Amino acid sequence: MDIKIEKKKGLRPKHYVYIVIGAILLLVGWKMVFANSVSTYRTEKEKLSIAEVSYGKFDDYITINGAVAPISTIYMDAYEGGRVTEKLIEEGAMVKKGDIILKLENRGLYEQILASENNLALKQNDLRSTKLTFDSRQVEGRKDLVNSEYELQKLQRNYEQNKSLFEEELISKEDYLVAKENYELSKKQYDIIKLQTEQDNVLRSTSLSELDVDLARMKKTLSMVYERIDHLNVRATADGQLGFLDAEIGQSIAQGQRIGQINVLTDYKIEATIDEHYIDRVKRDLIAVLERNGTEYQLRLRKVYPEVRNGKFKVDLVFADQKPETIRTGQSYSIKLQLGASNEALLLPRGSFFQSTGGQWVFVVDASGEVAWKRPIRIGKQNSKYYELLEGLEAGEKVITSNYDSFGDAEKVVLQ
Repeated sequence: MDIKIEKKKGLRPKHYVYIVIGAILLLVGWKMVFANSVSTYRTEKEKLSIAEVSYGKFDDYITINGAVAPISTIYMDAYEGGRVTEKLIEEGAMVKKGDIILKLENRGLYEQILASENNLALKQNDLRSTKLTFDSRQVEGRKDLVNSEYELQKLQRNYEQNKSLFEEELISKEDYLVAKENYELSKKQYDIIKLQTEQDNVLRSTSLSELDVDLARMKKTLSMVYERIDHLNVRATADGQLGFLDAEIGQSIAQGQRIGQINVLTDYKIEATIDEHYIDRVKRDLIAVLERNGTEYQLRLRKVYPEVRNGKFKVDLVFADQKPETIRTGQSYSIKLQLGASNEALLLPRGSFFQSTGGQWVFVVDASGEVAWKRPIRIGKQNSKYYELLEGLEAGEKVITSNYDSFGDAEKVVLQ
């Protein structure tokens, strides 16, 4: 009779083997899933620009483009309005200070001059008549004063004689009193005439002085009107080149209207625009270099304009010493503007990746050359060739420097 053998319960050695194999398979699967979860972008290596990080000398400069302009420009505005009757000098011609460029005509101004001349003539006649009147009154006053003085002296003698006779009782008291009263009356009349004569002299002096002042003022006003007539001749205000002239024969020009400009060509300046990123570092008296036909010319930054437009601001540079012999207004030059001293640093060649990342991160190619990983970095200064690296990269590492816009949110780039 067969005996039934019961199977032993629990784990046997072969079961442990199965568990280990299963754990290994799970681990491999998890790694595969995790690896595939990283956002990946695949591209052809030949389509990318790859540069190597190096250690070297960093020159703290920027390259800017500028255009040659006259050292100064003087604008011509019409002092007086009028109609253009003659055009003597054309645009582009060289002029000397005082040269007549345009002739204007203003009939209203001519009428104003005639009115001023008539008023001046009337004022002169009034002054002449007033002087004659005062002279006549002065002569009459002096005559009256002389006669009054004579009459006073005569009555004074008569009074003194009658006084002596009255004291000796040789004449009556009535005769004495009459002589005394006549003398006193004559004395009062003399004082009045003398006072009136003095007042007439003061009045004459004051009135004639005021009239002289009025006359001088009218003459000055007339001379200013004559100057306005001369301003109908539009003259060059400086030596230079007539840049533009906005006036034609028969055209009416308003007072104060801008009609042209004169370019002073005794020297030149270079007008340039700089990205607003550098506005805090660009200061007056910075040194710049312009290269022309193998020769370097030194420039000095003369003026920084504070206004920023379309992300750029303007500067003016002038030549520190020599300038190109063939320099002409309107020529364009590439200029190196030195912002600071040179120093040793990690250097990354410039690339369009900066527009995509703002210099916050880059894709670094690994040792195999087949994969690039996203890595954060920190960039310091920059010039026309290199970025100064402060953190995140080491010398010898390679970086994708072309544009990253097509990479999207990828953390990994596979180079095929």
